[in-house]
Amino acid sequence: MTDQSRVAVVTGAGSGIGRSVALALAGAGWRVALAGRRPGPLAETVSLTETVSLTDGQLRCVPTDVTSPADVTTLFEEVHRHWGRVDLLFNNAGVFGPGGGVRFEDLSPEDWRAVVDVNLTGAFLCAQAAFRLMRDQSPRGGRIINNGSLSAQVPRPHSAPYTATKHAITGLTKSISLDGRAYGIACGQIDIGNAATEMTAPMAQGVVQANGSRAVEPLMDVADVARTVLHMAELPLEANVQFVTVMATGMPFIGRG
Repeated sequence: MTDQSRVAVVTGAGSGIGRSVALALAGAGWRVALAGRRPGPLAETVSLTETVSLTDGQLRCVPTDVTSPADVTTLFEEVHRHWGRVDLLFNNAGVFGPGGGVRFEDLSPEDWRAVVDVNLTGAFLCAQAAFRLMRDQSPRGGRIINNGSLSAQVPRPHSAPYTATKHAITGLTKSISLDGRAYGIACGQIDIGNAATEMTAPMAQGVVQANGSRAVEPLMDVADVARTVLHMAELPLEANVQFVTVMATGMPFIGRG
């Protein structure tokens, strides 16, 4: 399969990690569908490709609310209609929760559901739609990469909804990996720690630690995340990075900080 025939769908492509990954894939010759709730940020992502040599129609913006089954169906129908297949889904759309974190005892059911709807149900809906196309297309198969987060391994204070959904993403990744074997569908997960994006900007000012203190945390360039996803994406389907952790070297994760 030539580079120009490979098709990727990136959710949450209007900012942060999703934007960086979409640009990296486009620069490597992939045709990329940019999915996100707001058209404006998606168009801004496209505008950032000025220094990359792209072919006409290589990028498509498809405004999508991943919590809506109808929107997700439309996203993948449009990709299939224009390009005929899907080779990669980067399942990236996600939210942290209200105000950057709420004490467990103060968390409302509505706030809980809002995070679960995006981070878990949205990931399921997109993965299922991609899975169905990958199963039925010719040549058969494809790859799904789920964005897990270090919170799929350990929590931060006041992050129950986010942490619970990211732990659930690990189970989803394993289930897709198993169920996809018969169809040549590979599924892996990238757990990211402190990539410099809008979401992690407060870490440069100091964030709450497990002992209740506040500390400034190191960040890494989001482009390093994109390079890792690109490596995972470009493996032959006979090989799979099942789980990988990419993090700022000095962040408080290993040991006691």
